[in-house]
Amino acid sequence: MDSWSSSNPPAREPRAAVTVHDGRQPPGEDAEQLRFIIITGLSGAGKSYAIRCFEDMGYYCVDNLPATLIPTFAELCAHSTRRIRRIALGVDVRAGEYLTPIPEVLAELRARGYATEIVFLEASEETLVRRYHETRRRHPLGSTLLEGIRAERQLLAELRELADRVIDSSHITVHQLKQMLVELYGEQTPRTGLNVNLVSFGYKFGIPYDADLVFDCRFLPNPFFVEGLKAQDGRSPEVRRFIFDHPEGREFVGRVRDLLAYLLPRYQREGKAHLTVAVGCTGGRHRSVALIEELREFVEAQGLPLTVTHRDVDRDA
Repeated sequence: MDSWSSSNPPAREPRAAVTVHDGRQPPGEDAEQLRFIIITGLSGAGKSYAIRCFEDMGYYCVDNLPATLIPTFAELCAHSTRRIRRIALGVDVRAGEYLTPIPEVLAELRARGYATEIVFLEASEETLVRRYHETRRRHPLGSTLLEGIRAERQLLAELRELADRVIDSSHITVHQLKQMLVELYGEQTPRTGLNVNLVSFGYKFGIPYDADLVFDCRFLPNPFFVEGLKAQDGRSPEVRRFIFDHPEGREFVGRVRDLLAYLLPRYQREGKAHLTVAVGCTGGRHRSVALIEELREFVEAQGLPLTVTHRDVDRDA
């Protein structure tokens, strides 16, 4: 599977961990350091690849451990001589009846004081069908391919609702997926504060479904129709100069910066964990990319955790 997509933004904000002394795992420094990332999602959306990425980042990875064994496994990790502190667990429909107790298991892990997060990977039906045809694999739920995909989506609906982060891999490459996971989870300690995701996109390919704020910049002069700029993208100095030499370009990015300067501290104060800001133009290659690069500099100056995704910059027009 070579080409996919992703946006980032969470279906729900992460719940605060509650430390409870239950007689099995005493609260304290070890409990706070233990971190669980549960990776789940639709077959073909990139779950297995994501687990390998976490393994490369130094996480202790286990795929398809029955949910009822997770609390015992967590206790073993907490007391291991290897000091296992970062764990990634793969969970999918192959678990069958063991999917049912996942909500209770999550509540138990959080009650013990373990930092726990669910990452859910999904993709469009069209993308999943294409990937299965490319790999010639059977869907784990059997039946026809489409019926299997739809049945799996329904079976995992509750897990998706519980997810702290939903990643749509329909339009990104595996390399982009890895870069995103490394940026989000590659640090030794969990990120704190508001995580900002800046996304450029093309309206012809659809608006990112998970965007919190969407800005349309199609009114700006289009470098696509300028000789010498069409083959470049919004990351090039020439394209950015063309856009921001126009008064409308300078004014627009300034107004968006002013709005973010107003909103970001208020979102932080409210306790929001993730914010996805999307900027769109026609094809997602020139104007939206240049604007996102300008906003990148602004957000970095605020000292906030940041992910930048140019979703459609390498797609054919």
